[in-house]
Amino acid sequence: MTISQMAEKVRQGSLRSQDLVSRDMAKIEENRHLNAVIEVNPDAMDIAKTLDNAPDKKGPLYGIPILLKDNISTADKMHTSVGALALAEHIAKEDAEAASLLRKAGAVLLGKANMTEFANYMVDSPTAPMPAGYSTRGGQTIHPVHPDADPSGSSSGSAVAVAAGMCIAAIGSETYGSIIAPSQRCGVVGIKPSEGLVSKKGVFPISFTLDTLGPMTRSVEDAALILGVLAGKQYDLSGESTDIRIGICRNARKDRAEDPEWLKTNEKLIDIMKGLGFNCPELPDHSISNSFVFPIMRNEVKFGVNSYLDAYRTNPSVPKSLQEIIDYNEKHAEIALKYGQNNLVTANNVGENWKTEPVYLKAISDRQEAIAALDRYFDENSVDIIFMTSTIYGLAAVTGFPSMSIPIGKTEAGLPIGCCLIARRFQEETLMRVMKAIETLV
Repeated sequence: MTISQMAEKVRQGSLRSQDLVSRDMAKIEENRHLNAVIEVNPDAMDIAKTLDNAPDKKGPLYGIPILLKDNISTADKMHTSVGALALAEHIAKEDAEAASLLRKAGAVLLGKANMTEFANYMVDSPTAPMPAGYSTRGGQTIHPVHPDADPSGSSSGSAVAVAAGMCIAAIGSETYGSIIAPSQRCGVVGIKPSEGLVSKKGVFPISFTLDTLGPMTRSVEDAALILGVLAGKQYDLSGESTDIRIGICRNARKDRAEDPEWLKTNEKLIDIMKGLGFNCPELPDHSISNSFVFPIMRNEVKFGVNSYLDAYRTNPSVPKSLQEIIDYNEKHAEIALKYGQNNLVTANNVGENWKTEPVYLKAISDRQEAIAALDRYFDENSVDIIFMTSTIYGLAAVTGFPSMSIPIGKTEAGLPIGCCLIARRFQEETLMRVMKAIETLV
């Protein structure tokens, strides 16, 4: 049953929101060992009861329980801690705009999903990196299929919760692959929309240039419905998809060898698509640098964190700045600094004139060049969509183009395999139309 069908049943009274919330809470309790949910909304059942008893039932998500990543502010009894023990008692002054839109659409905010702490920006260590899905507040998020598998990050809890049936949908965030990667690895549908389509107001920031929110669901139709709520749009996924030009890009990631099972599964899907008449021209290799990513993050973190805490912090005992977060972690190093915080310390050393620093200005300029280069790649090859056969996901993230993943198979060990498709900026509807068609083939 799709979210739209569920919501219609709740509006008609043939299904109760309370039953949906009760079911999800039972699944969360059953799967506590996965550490996917960091906190359950204590008012969720009361909210569902109010919705069930309301005389006027409206909204595309009416009565539907949805989890939020623990960096999305809610002005209720839930905390917004970005997985950090230092912010465990932080309750936001007001809802993030995304949370507010979900409430207005009738959704029940079920709880907060665990995440890689500070969206995986705490530590830069090739020898002892922070594992994807680990936070000092929530512990280690466990892959839903195998405890030793990587759930990927940083929206690990959101992906695992959807995959394990703890909710029908969750909201994740992405700065550099954090929606697409865990969706691929955990076997759920995830869409990272164009930068600027969905409001970031009230989201604990890593980079206001790169951060993006997006839904993680069990179907393309559900993702389209929720993205429509967040973006203030209605998406039409009907219509023929074989006329959409889907360029096949076989660029391998340069940082590691590709998984043969992953490549084989993606290539098999491409063969099926071509056999069914999809327009899939082969694309030349591309080379677009992403060296600007970490200079942008490093220069924006301190300003973003301090501004967020100034605007949303209500508890005076909660750190009011990045410096105070660092101090808290050092004071409680035995539990808060299992993997260190050198990224935070480096970011905190950025000066007050960071906006005019040559390294930052160059990074912003280089990003604009990368955006223009990807636009040209689409134009010169006359394609609407790029199908990446490798596990690459960072290209769309750093340039602000929309990207999406759906499950397309499994490894011999039973681990999910996803795909990654990229569309032109603000062409989410085209991207989701193609993905809905692919969904029927796998």
